[in-house]
Amino acid sequence: MSCQNAALELNSRSQPGPKSPERAEGVTADEDYGTRLLENQLSVGDFVKIQRAFESPEARKTICMSREEFMQRMTEVVGWGTKEEYGELYDKVDIAQDGFITWDKLTSFILLVLYEKEERAKSTVVPQWKDLEFLPVKHKETIQKVIFLKSSCRYLTISKEGLLGVWGENLKLQETLPITSDATKLKHLWVTSLVSLENVNKIAVAFTSKEICFYDLLSKEEFSCQYKLQGLKGTPICMDYWYDSLDANESILSFGDITGKVQAIAFTAALISLFERPASACEDEEATMTINWAELLSGCHKCCHILEHKLHHGDWVRQVTYNASLDAIISSTTSNTNTMVLAWREKSKKHLKMTSFNIAQGIHAFDYHSRLNLIATAGINNKVCLWNPYVVSKPVGVLWGHSASVIAVQFFAERKQLFSFSKDKVLRLWDIQHQLSIQRIACSFPKSQDFRCLFHFDEARGRLFISFNNQLALLAMKSEASKRVKSHEKAVTCVLYNSVLKQPARRENNEDKVLYDDP
Repeated sequence: MSCQNAALELNSRSQPGPKSPERAEGVTADEDYGTRLLENQLSVGDFVKIQRAFESPEARKTICMSREEFMQRMTEVVGWGTKEEYGELYDKVDIAQDGFITWDKLTSFILLVLYEKEERAKSTVVPQWKDLEFLPVKHKETIQKVIFLKSSCRYLTISKEGLLGVWGENLKLQETLPITSDATKLKHLWVTSLVSLENVNKIAVAFTSKEICFYDLLSKEEFSCQYKLQGLKGTPICMDYWYDSLDANESILSFGDITGKVQAIAFTAALISLFERPASACEDEEATMTINWAELLSGCHKCCHILEHKLHHGDWVRQVTYNASLDAIISSTTSNTNTMVLAWREKSKKHLKMTSFNIAQGIHAFDYHSRLNLIATAGINNKVCLWNPYVVSKPVGVLWGHSASVIAVQFFAERKQLFSFSKDKVLRLWDIQHQLSIQRIACSFPKSQDFRCLFHFDEARGRLFISFNNQLALLAMKSEASKRVKSHEKAVTCVLYNSVLKQPARRENNEDKVLYDDP
């Protein structure tokens, strides 16, 4: 939480003195207790008085106060509150029991209180949704993936028959075009997955012909095939792509197949080239370059190396992802043994160390929240479980509420909430901290009992996509009215800091004068 936000929060309590003891309608006992705490009742004016009490007439000298001094001085300078209340505040600030506090210690504590309050408020906000909408897709077969291209602000959808839909950010269908390999044309094989390689402006498409094709988004002919990776031992059915935002040369394409194998290509010079072009290759840069999987395994391509494991023992790998904060590849199956596997990269970055989770009846999907360090799993046994990635023995939390198999989970990361979707087409939103369902949505989804579901939440734009075979449903969040207190009536065009007066100066739009905050 920024200092500016903290100041705005404090400005909302501009009147000095304690709040009314009457409890507002709908406010819980815990919330009521929180508002009655001294630190939640102090106004900006009160903090100015406290700051002056800590100021020393000598420059660069820090005033320290003991507990007794703080209690006595605060009751005098603030003008309200009991010594006992200021004593309790002192104890919270001096948690290290140094025997004294300073102005810096006090302000650090207040900022922490405001940050925690803001985090609690976020986690309890229940989103409001617009009416369910079905997008006018032209797919005739099952939709396999929905992705958003940040570079061009477009959505892509791809279906089993290889039809690619290109959508504007306003969700208007711009064009459709076939993405098929030569093998699919001849043998009527299917597309299984799609990922975006944002750092190199490409997409990768997996086919049941045991190949992965890489299409260039910047070529003269849009979506022209640049690389074709062939010779895979199993059909890849799920993929994931990650790149290092600090060094876009470092990236990982991971995929799982129907033989239970998890494989990953770790690129080390992605911005230069994903794969090395052989000397005998055609000079035409637009021509498709064919790469055999055996070449990658043998190390012929110095700009990448292979990571793989077979711990799923023949079970179809339903989902795979690489997570940088764990430095591990997470994969899952519907089996109850080695249901979820974390393959940790060792220091050499070229070997994996495995940890497996055995989950009763298996899972359909998972998601990981890096800040909470939690993995959520969509259980076939109707349960959503929360796991610490370092503890395989049992989950740290179980979310009960679904009456059918859970087929999808995804974190609402900013609010520390979790979506889950079940086979009976019930959508739930969970408060992770309290492990409670805070919203249940049962829309007019298609009545078909036999369907393949795709679940994708675009958090940045508040859009939830759920596919039912070749239909694509959209649940869009309503815009929320901000409750944040505004410091200016007009748009702030610049902020400056006056080192002499030691206070910020802000300039409002369409105003010639510079406004200084009151000292």
